Amino acid sequence: GFRRTEEKPGFELLVVNGWDYPLLVSTYEKAGRIAREEHRPVLVHVKEMTQPQGHSTSGSHERYKTPERLAWEKEYDCLQQFRLLILRSGFASEEQLNVIDEEARQWVKEEKNAAYADFTSPLHAKRDQAADLLDALGDSTAATALRSTKDAFWRDSLSSVRQAVLGQSGEAADRANAWIAEQHAEGKELYSSALYSNNALAVGIVPPVYDDSAPVDGRVILRDNFRALFSKHPEALVFGEDSGAIGDVNQGLEGLQAEFGEVRIADVGIREATILGQGIGLAMRGLRPIAEIQYLDYLLYALQIMSDDLATLLYRTRGGQKAPVIVRTRGHRLEGIWHSGSPMGTLLHSLRGMHICVPRNMVQAAGMYNLLLCADEPALVVECLNGYRLKENAPTNLGDFTVPLGQAEILRSGTDLTLVTYGSTCRIAAEACERLSNLGISVELIDVQTLLPFDLHKTCSQSLQKTNRLLIVDEDVPGGASAYLLQEILETQNGYKHLDATPSTLTAKAHRPAYGSDGDYFSKPSVEDVVEKVMGMVRE
Repeated sequence: GFRRTEEKPGFELLVVNGWDYPLLVSTYEKAGRIAREEHRPVLVHVKEMTQPQGHSTSGSHERYKTPERLAWEKEYDCLQQFRLLILRSGFASEEQLNVIDEEARQWVKEEKNAAYADFTSPLHAKRDQAADLLDALGDSTAATALRSTKDAFWRDSLSSVRQAVLGQSGEAADRANAWIAEQHAEGKELYSSALYSNNALAVGIVPPVYDDSAPVDGRVILRDNFRALFSKHPEALVFGEDSGAIGDVNQGLEGLQAEFGEVRIADVGIREATILGQGIGLAMRGLRPIAEIQYLDYLLYALQIMSDDLATLLYRTRGGQKAPVIVRTRGHRLEGIWHSGSPMGTLLHSLRGMHICVPRNMVQAAGMYNLLLCADEPALVVECLNGYRLKENAPTNLGDFTVPLGQAEILRSGTDLTLVTYGSTCRIAAEACERLSNLGISVELIDVQTLLPFDLHKTCSQSLQKTNRLLIVDEDVPGGASAYLLQEILETQNGYKHLDATPSTLTAKAHRPAYGSDGDYFSKPSVEDVVEKVMGMVRE
């Protein structure tokens, strides 16, 4: 069904045996010529490949292959067939090939031994340092055992000293603890660095500027800000389902395809994993793609690509490669099982290495896009699905103003309780705070704005010093993003020290949102839920 014909476009399909070297060369030459000259996709099906060993070093292919298949694989092994090709072509004699074989075996053996020596030499140095420290700590038995361990890993040396120094004091213990600290610092740099480049945190902050113009729909602010961005950044482009011709399902890109062309404002098929793959490839080649996934729920179809290939790229290359893809989506509240999910906990657990931005309105979203295009790190921006038609004041410096990452914002000051939330629930919480104020309860409302990074200035913990009560309001399932927020505030920021009451969460129910307005009301936190929860906590 993919093969192109005279009547329909499609793939050029080429088939070749994996052991036939001359035909492989000519096939790939043909494939390259078709792709470059005719601009057609080419699929090369390489068949009759041999598997000289098991699937892994712990497996054996003899267990699941017949004797006939094993004999065929031995005969049609690529190296064997290449050897026969050389002999048939007269490029070398049997004797010459035997000499080359032996020289190659010897060279590989020597290189293997040299590589292993390079690998073990620093480990032996760590081992000897640790053994000396063990002697100084009075544990000569452990020192002797460690020195006799020929292939001691770094962890073995470090673990032995950490065990021996427990409960000890004095000069030897001080030296041991200093050495342990050095090892941890070295290990952190070697194994845990370059998760983020953090240059997004260094982008200068430009506040929005307003005039006396009347408020407009939030989607208009987003659209006009994108227009400014695409004019300012010629390397920027956006693509997704319905992004082009109709200007996305919520008209945040209205008219931009006609203005900037079908390459920069493009429609794609309904295939989220492919959208992310395109974004990664474009970003690694110097472009600045905004890969649009139509709804937050459907990020799950691309989660493996985002988690394995995008979020880890900088980390697993130790800063050698980067793909600053901006993933644009929309979600949280609507009124239906598929377009109203808020799986933020899933994303938080899977996408360390990306920034996760959760703006409460379109001005905040626009400022985040502006900042991210001045940086070079991958990020996810989740727009509020029910916010495109809400009125907002439009900044006059579109494309230039920025919203900082990791900076929580106090939307309302208060003294009785700190309420922390983000995204669509900011409006729910704000209305609840107004009702509570009429009841004599003063709530400090904080919008965290970004989940990764989270509240770098410890605004939440500082608020707790004043209110001594904490409530997290979240649209995710119980124990989702709310658990992450609690850990950050109570543990990372030491907010637990300021509490006079049990910290609490108010989340959605443990299922997908139900259909309709009533389903939404019973599935996710409502204004009344927030009011009653706060009143109960204040009474406590």
